[in-house]
Amino acid sequence: MDDLKTLQPTVFPVVPRLLNRMFDKFYEGYGQTECTAGCSLSLPGDWTAGHVGAPMPCSIIKLVDVQEMNYLAAKGEGEVCVKGPNVFRGYLKDPEKTAEALDKDGWLHTGDIGKWLPNGTLKIIDRKKHIFKLAQGEYIAPEKIENVYLRCEALAQVFVHGESLQAFLVAIVVPDPETLRHWAKKKGFEGSYEELCKNKDLKKHILEDMLRIGKESGLKSFEQVKDIFMHTEMFSIENGLLTPTLKAKRPELRKYFQSQIDELYANAKM
Repeated sequence: MDDLKTLQPTVFPVVPRLLNRMFDKFYEGYGQTECTAGCSLSLPGDWTAGHVGAPMPCSIIKLVDVQEMNYLAAKGEGEVCVKGPNVFRGYLKDPEKTAEALDKDGWLHTGDIGKWLPNGTLKIIDRKKHIFKLAQGEYIAPEKIENVYLRCEALAQVFVHGESLQAFLVAIVVPDPETLRHWAKKKGFEGSYEELCKNKDLKKHILEDMLRIGKESGLKSFEQVKDIFMHTEMFSIENGLLTPTLKAKRPELRKYFQSQIDELYANAKM
């Protein structure tokens, strides 16, 4: 590392503790091809990791509401939109796709969810379209995977979770109270709904069934979950985990189950 002068990772975020361990001084930035690569960059003297810096002189950045994900600009969160001379004019011979990316005022809608930090820097925290990358660079569409796993007879609801700093997926599942007992009995398990949801051996059978259905449905190996947590309460509008149109509120689900998610990742690595 003594001869290293420049290291420029792109596309994926760098683990903050790795940056702090390897370098005394480093810059982090953010951008897309559509805004000529860069629109924000950390400033000289700010050698802290975990954000992508402040807007570059060529860019104006604003955050706009994404209400279905509970990200509001008034709270300093929302979809990152960029405007400036560095923003492209459109996709070649593709006006429909151009209209999806650029609004009538010339703002580029990136599809990334950002958050303003107290020091004026930007932190990327989510994707509007629920598409994310795993640590090895594989793209994941969680809703597609969830719909596959819902074919499992024992399950009523599934929330698939992944992170850009993790190499695999985990899931929170809610077994169907109506069918779980019957399904479990065929596997040799008995007990109340709550007891069955806590049974580690039954959990293995449910995970195996999910993986079987996933394989039969054509899921790739990196699209399969490595571990699950069985929850006993249905996601609902009342507990704040579903929208009024009964769609999953992914940020709220992630916050609600953060401790279980952390435990799943920790146990899977043991």
